[in-house]
Amino acid sequence: MPSAVDVIINAGSGASAKDDACEQIAQHFEAAGVDARISLARTGADILELARRAVRGDAATIVVGGGDGTIGAVASTLVGTDNRLGILPLGTFNHFAKDLKIPLDLAGAVRTISEGHSIQIDVGEVNNHIFLNNSSLGLYPSIVRHREQKQRLGHGKWPALIWAAFSVLRRYPFIDVRLNTDGKEFASRTPFVFIGNNEYEMESFNIGTRACLDAGHLSLYLSHRTGRLGILKLAMRALFKRLPQAGEFVALCATDVRIETRRRRVHVSMDGEVVVMQPPLQYRVRPGALRVIVPAPDVAVAE
Repeated sequence: MPSAVDVIINAGSGASAKDDACEQIAQHFEAAGVDARISLARTGADILELARRAVRGDAATIVVGGGDGTIGAVASTLVGTDNRLGILPLGTFNHFAKDLKIPLDLAGAVRTISEGHSIQIDVGEVNNHIFLNNSSLGLYPSIVRHREQKQRLGHGKWPALIWAAFSVLRRYPFIDVRLNTDGKEFASRTPFVFIGNNEYEMESFNIGTRACLDAGHLSLYLSHRTGRLGILKLAMRALFKRLPQAGEFVALCATDVRIETRRRRVHVSMDGEVVVMQPPLQYRVRPGALRVIVPAPDVAVAE
């Protein structure tokens, strides 16, 4: 059990936006016998500064409360250190926590942290930027950018997302790329390129999840040139768990991926956050680079 932990909470993430969230978190840690030093971050810059300060401090365990983007930002400061990452899943989707089988309720997540069982997992990297789940270019970053524009104008998250998806598809977006994966080259005109940290399940009822995060490779998924109707058909195949049967869909594993395009700048998403990068994009996996606290193997996770 960690004697003391530094806890960084994103004030704008899901459940943490509630006024009494920090008080509830403090009570859970106190009940678990853990001395939790809780800090509330209101901006992305605050999150990174608090994380860097925590790494320089005396706590071996640094806990982050927020969504996948927030967790990824804090994790980037812990990669390659001896610090352990604890997770309070306070986001909308919590993909990273789900893949690690971390309880999604506060009490369960704090209990997991207090028990202190940790493993080392891989992280992905693109042009020196760390990601835990996945990175992509093409459709998804465009949709995120348009959604954020609508949200800044006062629209709700889901209406903004629907509007953004229709807006992007109406423009018929494609990107010409040349890819080098473990020494093999090929070119494609595609609506998206998706790079996962380890392999994503693309069939059965587990589609979109990962069985492990320590296999030491990246997964690459893309669709060859297709029209708007083809993109919608691909989405329907995903809905009905039939992506591997789609001939225009490519999936493979690699330890490194290099992506070239004639564009001077590209928008790249990493764990839901979008940044502008200058090609080429050099992806690689960093095996066992992050130590994270997870439930012990014999602990059942409550739904």
